[in-house]
Amino acid sequence: MNIEILPEAKADPDDGFWFYERQGTGLGEYFLSSLTSDIRSLQLFAGIHLRFGDRFRMLASRFPFSIFYRTEQDIVQIYAVIDNRRDPRWIRERLK
Repeated sequence: MNIEILPEAKADPDDGFWFYERQGTGLGEYFLSSLTSDIRSLQLFAGIHLRFGDRFRMLASRFPFSIFYRTEQDIVQIYAVIDNRRDPRWIRERLK
């Protein structure tokens, strides 16, 4: 499977990076590395996660983030990477 990060999701990890980088130098890089690893795992495991509306929701392994995606034939399309600590109403609006 190929992975496509849609334009609306490309900037999502930046917020997490800066939040964690302010907590400690290098933690932002660790966050991005961990998130990248989680996203790459979708090449093998896409479609096994719980549905959230018309998308799948994968929980990140080390940080409180969710990766929302769809599968289209051989492509995993990532729609959003969202901090789970956000207001649920905000998350629902973001996913519309």
